[in-house]
Amino acid sequence: MSSPKVLVASDLDRTLIYSAAALALPLPDERAPRLLCVEVYESKPLSYMTETAAALLAELGELGDEALFVPTTTRTRQQYRRIQLPGPAPKFAICANGGHLLVDGASDPDWHAQVTERLAGECAPLAEVRDHMTATADPAWVRKHRVAEDLFAYVVVERELLPEDWVKELAVWAENRGWTVSLQGRKIYAVPKPLTKSAAMHEIARRTGADLTLAAGDSLLDADLLLAADRGWRPGHGELADVGWTAPGITSLPERGVAAGERILREFLREVRSAREAR
Repeated sequence: MSSPKVLVASDLDRTLIYSAAALALPLPDERAPRLLCVEVYESKPLSYMTETAAALLAELGELGDEALFVPTTTRTRQQYRRIQLPGPAPKFAICANGGHLLVDGASDPDWHAQVTERLAGECAPLAEVRDHMTATADPAWVRKHRVAEDLFAYVVVERELLPEDWVKELAVWAENRGWTVSLQGRKIYAVPKPLTKSAAMHEIARRTGADLTLAAGDSLLDADLLLAADRGWRPGHGELADVGWTAPGITSLPERGVAAGERILREFLREVRSAREAR
């Protein structure tokens, strides 16, 4: 493929797309923005963007000779494929927190083999982590135990019943075994430290010859992606905002909820246009 000058790697959930519970609409109902459903699950609408954000994303996707948009998510491949993003189908996508690099919708087997080999050599096995989470979590507040793509584990919880200390204790236990813990909405993830979105982003930049990388994300699992990019943005909500996380080259936006997704896409387009003018 021709080499794009700018690679745009963005997290999806609570960064570009939002569930009804995460929309954070502060305006009166009659002034709320029009929304576009971009995901249906079990015949019910699940995720949304504003119509304005959808148009901005479609515009970004049309700049194929100048910019390459790469959806970047912790979702499994199956979960990712439920999403119908506006604009052209992305050439590349990053799923399972970097465990799968999709090329034209299919997982690159060589990349996945490299990832699994690295995990086997650098951190405790998935089975040990999964068993610990199962043994220590209380069924009173756990609704589901899940393993994603045989790469990482997560639990779905009732947040109002979740003991705060459990997450902290799990994080300390996991840290000593080469794993990271992230609380996102009702899900608590345990992810191997070598399993990163940033590594997959770097691989796509290498393949495409991109000379500028942009990124956005809201959670702890996005921090490495933001740090690896030349410029990054985080919304005013999420794990990173809750702890006031920032770093050089990172812009902390004031917008929260679905409005943040719209702002992030405006920032992406502004940077792509600036790069065009600088050439």
